[in-house]
Amino acid sequence: MLKKVAAEFLGTFWLVLGGCGSAVLAAAFPGLGIGFVGVALAFGLTVLTMAFAIGHISGCHLNPAVSVGLWAGGRFPASGLLPYILAQVAGAIAAAGVLFIIASGKAGFDLAGGFASNGYGAHSPGGYALLACLTCEVVMTFMFLMIILGATDKRAPAGFAPIAIGLGLTLIHLISIPVTNTSVNPARSTGPALFVGGWAIGQLWLFWLAPLVGALLAGFAYKWMWEKE
Repeated sequence: MLKKVAAEFLGTFWLVLGGCGSAVLAAAFPGLGIGFVGVALAFGLTVLTMAFAIGHISGCHLNPAVSVGLWAGGRFPASGLLPYILAQVAGAIAAAGVLFIIASGKAGFDLAGGFASNGYGAHSPGGYALLACLTCEVVMTFMFLMIILGATDKRAPAGFAPIAIGLGLTLIHLISIPVTNTSVNPARSTGPALFVGGWAIGQLWLFWLAPLVGALLAGFAYKWMWEKE
C-alpha cells in the first residue's frame, strides 16, 4: 500500500503541476499562449503519461472521484479509498505549492487571477450559474468514469486504456473549461483553492460533491449494465 499511495501522490502531483501549470503559466502567454485547447491537452497528457508510468503500480487513479467510482463499480476495495484519497489530495497541494513558487517569480503575479481554481457564478470563466456548473461537473465526471471503466474492462483491447482515458479527459476539458474551469477531480480543485482562499474555498464544496456524485452514478451504472456476469 505504501508504494501505491506514493505512486498516487506522484501521479496527482504531475496532473496538477502539468494541467494547472499550463493554465497559469502558458495559457495566456503573450503571442505564444496555448489557450483552452492547450490546457485541455495538457491535462490529458498528464493522465496519459502517468497511466503508463504508474498504472501498473497503483492503477493511476489520480482523483478521489475515480477511486470512488471504481469502488462503486466493484473494481477497487473500500479499504483503499482513504489512503488513496489522502495521497491524491496531498499530491495536489504539493503541486500547487510548487506552481505558486514558480508563478510568483514573475513580477505582477496575483492570486486574484484565480490560479486555475474552479468556480461557479461570478468565478466561472464564462459566467455560468451554479446549477449549470453542478450539472456540468456531474455529467462530465460520469462520462469520465464510464470511459475509464470501459477502457479498463477485461474485455476491452489490452494496452490502449491510457490513450482512451487521456483523450477522454482532454475532450472533457475542451467542453467544460468555459463553464467551471473543469474539475471532475476534487484533489485537483483543492490544491489551487487552498492558495487562493476566500471564494475558492467557499465554492470548493461543489467540486467535491459533483464529481463524487457523477463517479458513483457511473460506477453503479456500469456494473449494472455491463458487469452482471
